[in-house]
Amino acid sequence: MAANVETMFSVREKPWHGLGTIVADALTSAEALKEAGLDWQVYQQPIFTNFGNVINGYRANVRSTDNKVLGVVSDRYRVVQNEEAFEFTDGLLGEGVRYETAGSLQGGKKIWLLARLPRDYVMAGDKISSFLVFSNTHDGSGAVKVAITPVRVVCNNTLNLALNTANRSFSMIHTGDIKGKVNMAKEALFMAEEYMGKLGHEIAMLNEKKVSYDQVENYINELLPIPRDATETTKKNVRKQRSDITRRYYEAPDLKTLDHTAYRFINAVSDFATHAEPLRRTADYQENLFAKTVGGNPFIDRAYQLVNAA
Repeated sequence: MAANVETMFSVREKPWHGLGTIVADALTSAEALKEAGLDWQVYQQPIFTNFGNVINGYRANVRSTDNKVLGVVSDRYRVVQNEEAFEFTDGLLGEGVRYETAGSLQGGKKIWLLARLPRDYVMAGDKISSFLVFSNTHDGSGAVKVAITPVRVVCNNTLNLALNTANRSFSMIHTGDIKGKVNMAKEALFMAEEYMGKLGHEIAMLNEKKVSYDQVENYINELLPIPRDATETTKKNVRKQRSDITRRYYEAPDLKTLDHTAYRFINAVSDFATHAEPLRRTADYQENLFAKTVGGNPFIDRAYQLVNAA
């Protein structure tokens, strides 16, 4: 299946290659677990050699519905079940939380869920919604990750800037006291209000910082440099991307109402990073884009650093 998406649901539209079940409204955790195809368990089995001897120190993570081996892990690994992921989010946000999307990647090796936080914000005249993203792996390849992702509602641009003054993400490895770590994550994720407050202050500062036509061009050239040994094809592709960001900055309908400021430039870069068609669409392109929703987008952060350094 394209994009490594195994099962998923999404509210109102299909974000990844037209895959998944469409639902009219955001779902409760019980509904989301079923619609996302995540209503299965992971159990651990011993691993044997061809001669029937147990391989000490390792276990196989096996899916309950089809006995598929999702990964081989150490015997210190502790499973976080899909149901526990939803229980965690319900516990953090309250019983009224509604899920916008959730699903399974790479045959169940990775799962994610995204819930809309109850409060919206107004920053620089823009409505900003915040979302909680929870991702987990069942193959031993990564940690449990939870992050706050702000989205500019009018255009669905992500504004998950890496601020020095507030954190927006938390992760925990699958060993030790998992229940205790989940409780720690609950405490850490009350950082959402702090992060959004700091982000509002930063956006206000960006909105006060005027940028000239020359500065916009220089920022874009620094974001997308042309290597000295670049081929003609590479040069052409970079210039195409530069033109794309420039066009978004000056012509995007939702940005025309903004002054020529650093905030407008960050939004143009976010629009490009979030929505532009890639030069080469790989099978896991959308999956990688979603990973940047959780971990942050280095391209947007680089633009943020450039305008702050000016």
